[in-house]
Amino acid sequence: MPPHDKLFIPGPVEVSEKTWAAFRRPMIGHRSEAFSALYRSVHPRLQTLFGTKQPVFLSTSSAWGVMEAAIRNVVARRVLNCMCGAFSDKWLDVSRRCGKQAEPLQVDWSKHIDPAALDEKLATGDFDAVTLIHNETSTGVMNPVAEICAVVRRYPGILLIVDTVSSFSAVPIPMDELGIDVLLTGSQKALALPPGFSVFSVSEKAFARAEKQKDRGYYFDFLEFKKNQENDMTPTTPSIAHIHALESKLDDIFTEGLTTRYERHARTNALVHDWVRRAGFDFFAEDGYRSKTLTCVRNTRGIDVPKLARDLREKHRLVIDPGYGKIKGQTFRLSNMGDETEETVSILLASLDSCIQ
Repeated sequence: MPPHDKLFIPGPVEVSEKTWAAFRRPMIGHRSEAFSALYRSVHPRLQTLFGTKQPVFLSTSSAWGVMEAAIRNVVARRVLNCMCGAFSDKWLDVSRRCGKQAEPLQVDWSKHIDPAALDEKLATGDFDAVTLIHNETSTGVMNPVAEICAVVRRYPGILLIVDTVSSFSAVPIPMDELGIDVLLTGSQKALALPPGFSVFSVSEKAFARAEKQKDRGYYFDFLEFKKNQENDMTPTTPSIAHIHALESKLDDIFTEGLTTRYERHARTNALVHDWVRRAGFDFFAEDGYRSKTLTCVRNTRGIDVPKLARDLREKHRLVIDPGYGKIKGQTFRLSNMGDETEETVSILLASLDSCIQ
């Protein structure tokens, strides 16, 4: 690849030369047998990654498109938005802009969603859907998805929507086993694909709810996705280049092996955590609930974070994120998601040491 600034931000992340080569494959017709064959080549492996027997859909949109779709397709009465950072906090605004009654389950940034607090809210009977971001990239918090799913399963009339944009394929998230009703992810984070594409799956309960909704729209209508997927098609013209790149990335993932991939992310994450302690910083996310794909570093040393980011780019051509939203400058974020290895992460950490010294 030509020389460029290498990204260690929480998305978009670095895209490999192999993936870019697949992205540039010759175009095919989206209503051709060649396209159906392409969809068939990725679908069973996506089901394995999702941990589902349900169909998996390809959406030419950012993940926010599918997040809005989930609200429009499955919220009939009232939705509870679990909010623990900048991105999960946006769910409330999205829900209300879709004309839905919505209520926040808000915790302080750096904290996780408490399953007991969720249970207390759901016991009121006021809700028929819950939204959750598994891995909150603004704060580096990874919510306890298994425990949260166990709570929601106690309420059969409540559907669970989970965003896994920055955790999908880096940690196991078995959709069917957990009882998730809408599981969605984007292309540009843990999957290490170019941005502008998303992948999602929907439970039978969610399809049944969608059938009763009268304002699903068209572009993001779950029933249109289901009808077209049965013929290995998408409802509207897809980004074929993204699907070629996805096919190549799935080859990489399954050649590496899922367990090996999960272990690699755990090792690179541990390297960053060891550096945080050694360099005299602290973690923004609370202990026991820290992301496996990125680290939000609390600026306990009071360094000039924008200067650190600038020096790292100018001297080493490496890019980190100097904090997001209201904690910008108070934190900085280091990503280890996607294709990063112990070698590439070690280079980042040595470069950080050089700039800080």
